[in-house]
Amino acid sequence: MLQNSVFSRRRFMKRIAALGLASPMLLQGSASGANRRTSANDRIRMGCIGIKNQGGGHLKSLSGNGDVQVVAVCDVDTRIRVAGKEVVDRSYADAMQSGSYKGCAAYNDYRELLARPDIDAVMIATPDHWHAVIAVAAMKAGKDVYCEKPLTLTIAEGRVIAETAARYGRVFQTGSQQRSDSRFRTACELVRNGRIGKLQTIRVGLPANNARNTGIHPPMPVPPELDYNMWLGPAPYAPYTEGRVHYFFRFILDYSGGQVTNFGAHDLDIAQWGMGMDNSGPVEIDGSRAEFPTEGLYDVATKVDFECTYANGVKLYCKTSGSGVRFEGSEGWVYVTRSTLQASPVSILSSVIGPHETRLYNSRSHWGNFFECMRTRQPTICTAEVGHRSATVCHLGNIAMRLGRTVKWNPARERFVNDEEADRLIARAMRSPWSV
Repeated sequence: MLQNSVFSRRRFMKRIAALGLASPMLLQGSASGANRRTSANDRIRMGCIGIKNQGGGHLKSLSGNGDVQVVAVCDVDTRIRVAGKEVVDRSYADAMQSGSYKGCAAYNDYRELLARPDIDAVMIATPDHWHAVIAVAAMKAGKDVYCEKPLTLTIAEGRVIAETAARYGRVFQTGSQQRSDSRFRTACELVRNGRIGKLQTIRVGLPANNARNTGIHPPMPVPPELDYNMWLGPAPYAPYTEGRVHYFFRFILDYSGGQVTNFGAHDLDIAQWGMGMDNSGPVEIDGSRAEFPTEGLYDVATKVDFECTYANGVKLYCKTSGSGVRFEGSEGWVYVTRSTLQASPVSILSSVIGPHETRLYNSRSHWGNFFECMRTRQPTICTAEVGHRSATVCHLGNIAMRLGRTVKWNPARERFVNDEEADRLIARAMRSPWSV
């Protein structure tokens, strides 16, 4: 697999020289269009949509990656958009030692970026309520897609994204990068190959909400640099206040799902992987013990507590309590986070997975895997279908907690069982003119 590392200036200069990038012009690649592949010797031309926070981190990494040329950025906040363009231009100017580079365009409206035929793929790191609209439009425009987790705001949107990716033959990577971390892969292989005996219980811990000023947020004038109507997009209209936008959107149900879809999208994804449930999900979800705020702007659960039961009898508990994923079996347990891999008995960790046992998809770099799959047209480690199924567990937990009771789910039909009230929460209306 390709490595998503920042090239040294010397190595980057050699790469640029080999590609003929002696002046600030766009590279002539071969990945545009639904039926074309990127040559191993060409750089993939990227457009980045949503470039604050996680998107800003991706932008910095991509602009220093020798496999990619960032040719366009898009953000509805002018200051963020201008700063993002400067990051790209400065990175390429430094690499070429030219002192200047002006090859990166900047857009307020993502549709202008998607209209460019020279863009091969897009990165989407907008608030969650925009993911489906932009991802579907990008795939229809012939772009491959890297979309941040959680894949969608609703279950219904995830099914549309998965079907669109399949219909248009697009390469799609969900940003659940823990799948490209060897600790998580090892933990899941140990579980899948019975090293802890029969899997019985999975415990997923989530951090507490870190929203500031959880009380009332009065309406404020919209700052001149923000296209607030475009920021809202398909979400219901609401008066502007600074606590609604940027990072804090994730604590408002109109735009996200709290820590369940923030950190939970990572660890619940690993739970699904360890169970071998990438194409399925739980059959029963109990959300009766959660707690929600009674007033204020933020309305996601302040105390996450839900329990999933799978058809094979495995119980998954997701609570506000620490972090990581703990798989518990009849003969031991495995606990994994981004910084540790533990087991009991400890000998489990020295166990060797044999050539005839279950070996999971081995990606050493989440972005590198995406680029490799763009060239080979093979599935990524976290496809649209996988991202949808993992996000669905998050959404099911939130739905059960919002209803304050137990719901039964049919993962094959993707409908609740004899529960019209819960079914109404599978999808949400979008504000005109937006749709998927």
